[in-house]
Amino acid sequence: MIGIDVGGANLKVVTEGGVDIHYCPLWQESPIADILAAYSGESAAVVMSGELADGFANKTEGIGFIVDAVRTALPDAVFYGTDGTFHAGADRSLAAANWLASADWLRGRFSDAILVDMGSTTTDIIPLEPFDALKGLTDVDRLQRGMLVYTGILRAPVASLLRSVCLAGTQTLVSNELFAVSADVHLVLGHIGSGEYTVPTPDGAAVDIPAALQRLSRVVCSDLDEIGEVGAREIAGAFWEEQLSLIRSQVERHDARREKELVFAGVGARVIGGALGGVVLSDLIGEMSDALPACAVREVALRTEGH
Repeated sequence: MIGIDVGGANLKVVTEGGVDIHYCPLWQESPIADILAAYSGESAAVVMSGELADGFANKTEGIGFIVDAVRTALPDAVFYGTDGTFHAGADRSLAAANWLASADWLRGRFSDAILVDMGSTTTDIIPLEPFDALKGLTDVDRLQRGMLVYTGILRAPVASLLRSVCLAGTQTLVSNELFAVSADVHLVLGHIGSGEYTVPTPDGAAVDIPAALQRLSRVVCSDLDEIGEVGAREIAGAFWEEQLSLIRSQVERHDARREKELVFAGVGARVIGGALGGVVLSDLIGEMSDALPACAVREVALRTEGH
């Protein structure tokens, strides 16, 4: 059996042998069936969050598109819903159930912990118990509860969190344009390497520190030779400070006394885990942590089948 997580930007597949992450944006013509054809003949358990992509008129349309595309390649695939059960076809409960699959699997391994899953786009903050209280929650519910924070390690626009930045002692407003993303910040700060910068650059230029510094300088309508490397790094540091503060504040909403164990997953696990402290899941399950919902839905399906 394989586990599949169909996100808005990436299609993640977990097999018995490892993890495959395919860049597959759903706001373009998406070759989901073509990618999954390589896994033909496998049974599959599937979760999704890509139904929210703006290429679809609504979530129902998105769910139907994803289910049809997956079943074109894998006719016997089953889909995990926010009701905590598997479905054979399109159902409203399939919308954004990937986080619940992660909780469903990990609750047996970590008692009374909080899962912090920092992906490329978002960060999920999930108290693992009581599990029944998590069932049926929508993305709106989770945004209201501080369980879904729309900032990630790679794709967050720098202007999404910064309104101004202090440059050489002067408070400076930033431009609300897609000049730089969080991948530029974390590359410049040494949190990720060039090989982990797996999203397109905003300007189509190189994935290296000089190019990232130039993109960051554009955030204040500048070039790197105007504000210098020190100025560009000030922008990077200011963004990371805001990003960390936002995530920490929502974790504390669920654990004001800081008594619960924190478990970190996702491609940003080491970055956020290093800042907040706790268990980095990849130390226990390796690269599967980078595609946790795909791994989790596979494990839950195998558990359901009694394997």
